Amino acid sequence: MDFEKNQRRQNLKVIISEAFMVFAVILTVIILAFIVSGYWLNSDFEVKRQGLLQISSIPTGADIDIDGNSSWLQKTNTSKVLTSGEHTITLSKEGYDTWTKTVDIKEGLLYRVHYPRLFLKNRTSEKALSATGVTYATVSPDHSSLLLINGTTEWLYVNLNEEKITPKKLDISSVFSDVSIASGAKTGLFTGEIVDVDWDTNGSRALFKTKSENGVEWVLLNPKDIKSSINLTREFGTNFIDLKIFDNDANTLLAVLNNNLHRLDVSGRSVSAVIVENVIDYDYYNNELFFSASKNVPGEELTYYYLGSLKLGDKIEELAETTTPAKVAITKFYEEKYLLTLENSTLKVYQKDGFAPLFEFNLSFSPANLKVGHEGEFIVLYSGSQIATLDMETMLVGEWTAEGEGFGWLDNDMIYTVNGGELIVYDFDGLNRRDIAKNVSNQFPVMITNNRYLYYFSDGNLIREWLIPR
Repeated sequence: MDFEKNQRRQNLKVIISEAFMVFAVILTVIILAFIVSGYWLNSDFEVKRQGLLQISSIPTGADIDIDGNSSWLQKTNTSKVLTSGEHTITLSKEGYDTWTKTVDIKEGLLYRVHYPRLFLKNRTSEKALSATGVTYATVSPDHSSLLLINGTTEWLYVNLNEEKITPKKLDISSVFSDVSIASGAKTGLFTGEIVDVDWDTNGSRALFKTKSENGVEWVLLNPKDIKSSINLTREFGTNFIDLKIFDNDANTLLAVLNNNLHRLDVSGRSVSAVIVENVIDYDYYNNELFFSASKNVPGEELTYYYLGSLKLGDKIEELAETTTPAKVAITKFYEEKYLLTLENSTLKVYQKDGFAPLFEFNLSFSPANLKVGHEGEFIVLYSGSQIATLDMETMLVGEWTAEGEGFGWLDNDMIYTVNGGELIVYDFDGLNRRDIAKNVSNQFPVMITNNRYLYYFSDGNLIREWLIPR
């Protein structure tokens, strides 16, 4: 037997086998790269580029129907490769209502749908707390805390995450000036009118703006430790035009004095030098400011409007002139920062780096307000019940009209209105309208807490409904 000949033959087999394995690995990597890039082989054996749908829901595990097709394998939260073009998505789960939307899948791109919420049909409800006499209520941004104002100097602080609601009494008589203490009375009267309330992101402090015949007053209220609350108007001896909480725990505020923007150090009891002169509107993200302001032309009786930005401690960068005073906003989405301006009915979107223009939208109405929704993904512009919503995911604007006057955020992605006692909820874009409760007061907030409870006010009571089977 020729040993060397057999050995050469065996070596050749090994070389061919290894070469084939290397080729198979390379081919697999190439195929996977094409799949990841959105390419797919259709039923006609044609290579087509597709898109990826990533969909989740509350509650999780809902059945997914795509263009009328479903299977027991299709559940949220998952990703699905789809051909480019429009697809109708329907979510359903036993015991819950349904959700549906038509989405436009783009070639090679990811389309995220993370906001669908299905409501339990037969919910258990109970009276969580008597709210008789409550004249104003405000909820923290994370919907974990509620402040109830009842026209007296004894307010109530409520932890909404507790199984048994036990309100904490707050004596605000020494914090606000607009109070009246009757001789021998257990509690006095709160005589001010609440104009606005702004919470810090931690939900630990609330900034109150009140108004009375004595003027405007600003109070930074700490409901967990009422003695550490600060009457800012009294403490600083200043008539602030506007105040905004700048950091997570309200130790730093932005203050407008004589139309100029300052930084206010609460713990140090100090006000900085002017940051921006003649400010019209401003917004911030971390330590970055974006604003609109006016400036006089030297030597002339002319005024022009401009947009500017700065990091606190740095110099102002003038970005562009505007023909009219502009409303502004700054947001972060997908690790990118964006600047938004509203001039009359024109909304413009810029990439922050380089102030590069991205999109311009002409609305059918002139919004009075421009607000960034939770997580920076949705931008809401509104006047009364007229609403326009910009979806930063798709860079599309949709206009719609809410039923009833005014609206609020039910959670991070849903909007609610109350019309004739009916609690109506919508997705951020006005779609998936659903009536979910009756006999609801439109004077007080509605909120979802921890995806477990729905709270609303009805007939002088705070009502709690379970959003999951109890």
